[in-house]
Amino acid sequence: MTDVRQDGRALDQLRPVTMELGFTKFAEGSCLIRAGDTVVLCNASVEERVPPHVSKGGWVTAEYSMLPRANRERSKRDVAKLKLAPRSAEIQRLVGRALRAAVDLEALGPRTITIDCDVLQGDGGTRTASVTGGFVALVLACRCLAAQGLLEKLPIRNYVAGVSAGIVGGEAMVDLCYVEDSQAAVDFNCVMNGNGNLIEVQGTGEGRPFTPEEEQKLLRLCAKGCRELIALEKKVLGELV
Repeated sequence: MTDVRQDGRALDQLRPVTMELGFTKFAEGSCLIRAGDTVVLCNASVEERVPPHVSKGGWVTAEYSMLPRANRERSKRDVAKLKLAPRSAEIQRLVGRALRAAVDLEALGPRTITIDCDVLQGDGGTRTASVTGGFVALVLACRCLAAQGLLEKLPIRNYVAGVSAGIVGGEAMVDLCYVEDSQAAVDFNCVMNGNGNLIEVQGTGEGRPFTPEEEQKLLRLCAKGCRELIALEKKVLGELV
């Protein structure tokens, strides 16, 4: 691909991504992930109990929130509205599903790990950054449990990462920033594991329907992006042993 976007990236090129481990002092696992101008703090907390619906093994869940001034205009906190915003609820369910796919819940034992994903600055791709950063925080929390002798082995099945894509101005591109996302005719989000298998795909024709061929093109872009993100996870985490 030789086409260049407004920020100088190629259509198949991710924004610069960094992951800072152990960003907060008290959480069992913590990761500050930056993807371009999007910044998300992911904290993993461990509780020695499980929700009532869990009868065997453990549980992994997530919560998602955006700080009032994470965007170009101030938004109200969910607590000020006395209810969780529908968008926040949908995103945190996505993050929870994605991270549970990475974990052997039986090996985790009767405990819950909650991943809090707080968007400090939003410039597109906050949900997929939450998945990627949340996975790193999750692994760190499990390593903390293992170091305390509470786990015999790390209950992580595979690496997990997420990335966005879309069709803007007739061009399929990966890892949209806000300006691109706001102009996208097709919005696409993808979560994959280290084997290149799909965990979740979200695709919406915002401005027009899209063809199966376009869907496959977006999937290929996301697959490349997820491989690169997982390579970065391996760099900062090492092998999952």
